[in-house]
Order: sequence, then C-alpha cells, then structure tokens
Amino acid sequence: MTSRPGPLRADARRNRERILETAVRAFAEQGPDVAFDAIAKAAGVGSATLYRHFPTREALVEAAYRNELARVCDSAAELLADNPPDWAMRLWMDRFIDYVAAKQGMADALRAAVASGADPFAQTLDKLGTAIESLLRAGAEAGLLRSDIDPLDVGLSLTGVAQVTGTPAQRGRAGRLLDLLLDGLRYGTGR
Repeated sequence: MTSRPGPLRADARRNRERILETAVRAFAEQGPDVAFDAIAKAAGVGSATLYRHFPTREALVEAAYRNELARVCDSAAELLADNPPDWAMRLWMDRFIDYVAAKQGMADALRAAVASGADPFAQTLDKLGTAIESLLRAGAEAGLLRSDIDPLDVGLSLTGVAQVTGTPAQRGRAGRLLDLLLDGLRYGTGR
C-alpha cells in the first residue's frame, strides 16, 4: 500500500511556484531545450530541488502549463469577489490574454512534451469553460451581462483576440478589442 504525499510545506510550495514561474519564462525565451540547471539557478533553488519536484522535462513543462491554466481559471472567483461582475469579466479577459501569451511562448516545449506522451491540455477546455461560465452567470444575475451567451463562444473570441495581438507591441490593441467584446456581452442589458 502506498501513501499519498501530504501537502507541501510552505517553503517547498514557494520553491515549486518559483520553479514553475521561472520555467514558463525560460521555455518562452530559450526554447524547449533550456538547461534544468539554468532554470534552477534562475528560480533560486538547487538542481536537486528542481528534480525532486519535476524528475523529467516533460513533467516540468506539463506542470508549468497547468499552473498557468490554474492561475487564470482560479482568478475568476477572486476577481468576482472584489469587483462588479462585468469589470471582473474584463479583468479576467486581460489575464486570459496573458495566459495565451505564456502558452505561445512555451509552444515548442509543449509540443515536445506532447510528442513524448504527456497530455498537458487534458482539462483545458473544461477549466476555461467553467471560469468563463461563472463570470457570465454572475454578470447575468447582476443584470450587467447578457444571459444568452455560450461560454465557448467567449473563449473562442478571446482566443482570436490573443492570436491577432500576440506581441507585446499589440497589447494596447488587445485591450481595445477586449473592450469591444465586453460591450457585446453587455448588449441588451441597458448598460
């Protein structure tokens, strides 16, 4: 009988988070073959710590991607707690654009992970759909957003915006397009 590992200690959790954040940047800037030692050094941890958390490159790539996905999806509830639902939606849209940019930066590393048999995308659509649906539902209940919107339509629209504004120089345009999208989500609410 094997036992499940317990929750990570606070310092181990911080190390893991630093490793994942550093890995996203490193894969985006240096490609899929960036040295593990370079990631460990940039994260301020030893190589052994990195390997203890992520014994293979594929495990690190998959965890880094899923961490970015969780960050954007989990932020929906946080934004709703602190903002009116329509503004929470708009703020979340910005975070989605950042998530897509991180994913694009990691594209080569993600392709290599998939080629090795990993499936970092297994729950992506479900998690994103749930986050978008929660934002839309809260907005509709508050009378700030339309109630007839399919979350997948919003996700596809956001992906389109991210694709055409995928460079830092285009970030201003992305914001303007997101404002237009939000206006479309408000149409018919009288706002």
